[in-house]
Amino acid sequence: MGRVSGAHINPAVTLALAVRRAFPWAKVIPYMIAQVIGAFLGALAVYICYHDGLVAAGLPNVFCTSAGSISGQAYWGGDVPAQPVGSYSLLIATITEIFGTAVLLWGVLAVGDKRNLGVGSNLAPLLIGFVVLAVGLSLGGPSGYAINPARDFGPRVFGTIIGVQGLFATIYWLIAPIFGPLIGGVLGAFTYDWFVSPYLPKAEAA
Repeated sequence: MGRVSGAHINPAVTLALAVRRAFPWAKVIPYMIAQVIGAFLGALAVYICYHDGLVAAGLPNVFCTSAGSISGQAYWGGDVPAQPVGSYSLLIATITEIFGTAVLLWGVLAVGDKRNLGVGSNLAPLLIGFVVLAVGLSLGGPSGYAINPARDFGPRVFGTIIGVQGLFATIYWLIAPIFGPLIGGVLGAFTYDWFVSPYLPKAEAA
């Protein structure tokens, strides 16, 4: 996939690279549409594999994010409490998405920067995966950790189609998991260029 498309699975990364002039603007919208479709199909696969358990649990939301990390009832059903760890506002959830996506971009750009320490043996995707994991472990609570508009919107649409309630009930779906990552991605790209790129060694002439 990397050789065909550059392994773009995140509209926030695609937009940030386009703003950084490292990706053609003409491809941004087609890529974003493909990313949302891919996430929608991923949600379909989850639904097929976990259909019986999801139906038995009353079709809880396991598809998209929300303010507060709620997992107990969604994954296990029954009488397990489904309370978030703390209470988080839309503002805090959005700030967390902005910061988390900026951190993701720092990792993506650092791993892909040829002037930085080289990543050998095609390990770049693994290292970026570790960045995603680190963002989730450290910043996942307040917003549910989208850091990818497609990953949230595509499954949110699918969940609504199959009958999950309330996924578009408030403006949250647009602000935190869509605007937040798009802003954070661009912010991450700019801050990498401001605070990291000028201090890397100059590329040697061939």
